[in-house]
Amino acid sequence: MKILLTGGSGMVGRNIQDYAQLYRDDEVLHPSSRELNLLDFESVKAYLKQHQPDCIIHAAGIVGGIQANIDNPVKFLVDNMTMGMNIINAAREAGIPKLLNLGSSCMYPKAAVNPLEESQILTGALEPTNEGYALAKIVAAKLCAYTTKESDGDLLYKTLIPCNLYGKYDKFDGVKSHMIPAAIFKVHQAKINGEQGVEIWGDGTARREFMYAEDLADAVFYCLNKFEELPDMLNIGLGHDYTINEYYDAVASVIGFDGDFNHDLTKPVGMKQKLVSTKQLDDLGWKPTYTLKDGLQKTYEYYLENN
Repeated sequence: MKILLTGGSGMVGRNIQDYAQLYRDDEVLHPSSRELNLLDFESVKAYLKQHQPDCIIHAAGIVGGIQANIDNPVKFLVDNMTMGMNIINAAREAGIPKLLNLGSSCMYPKAAVNPLEESQILTGALEPTNEGYALAKIVAAKLCAYTTKESDGDLLYKTLIPCNLYGKYDKFDGVKSHMIPAAIFKVHQAKINGEQGVEIWGDGTARREFMYAEDLADAVFYCLNKFEELPDMLNIGLGHDYTINEYYDAVASVIGFDGDFNHDLTKPVGMKQKLVSTKQLDDLGWKPTYTLKDGLQKTYEYYLENN
């Protein structure tokens, strides 16, 4: 296939490209934002008319950790919603037969019972710390479902909802990164600086499900091969989770840090648990490959080589 991949410079996009080069024969177009401005509808339409892809993987987005979402709610809502609407509507106008939209587990209600099943979306209020981002992702997912329904199946636009991700090409920062790259950054800095303590936001008991990004890339292409079987929305996850404290312990073990952890109870922690249900994914027949230890080891090796 000729595949258009949006967000090709991000962590997910670059892992998808790596996977395609290693295991696939597809032609993957991954234009930069200068080549394809997803915030400009006419630009998107012109690009699709020129290149005529068989399929689109929409992985572009404004992303960040809790603090970044809190600081920039307008950008996280408006830019993500605009990009999603533009690529989906332009694809519909151009008659692109398949579109795989990447959502987020942030789409689930804050008070939803875990594990989170796809049917729970839009059944309650969202987590306030990333509400804007979540709303944008919900709009894109519903637009995909509406498009498929209106076309009577001629256009198949589906949404994958990954759990939290980490891996190669992530952004490593102690404040604005997601939890695992932030932990790797902080624990590594503590080790090389001879510090005895590392700060954890909150009490560390919140539970999260983090999957190595290469596993998501594998799931994306697995789903492309089973497109007709996919539901409108499909969780991609591990089926199990760990506490924040357990993740920090695992990071410390990989890095070789034997200091202490200090909890800052004044910092935001988000939802108490976010574990996606893998019932539909299990029925489809896909399983992840990487253990937490293996994924962390590869991610830390990447960090050491590139930071």
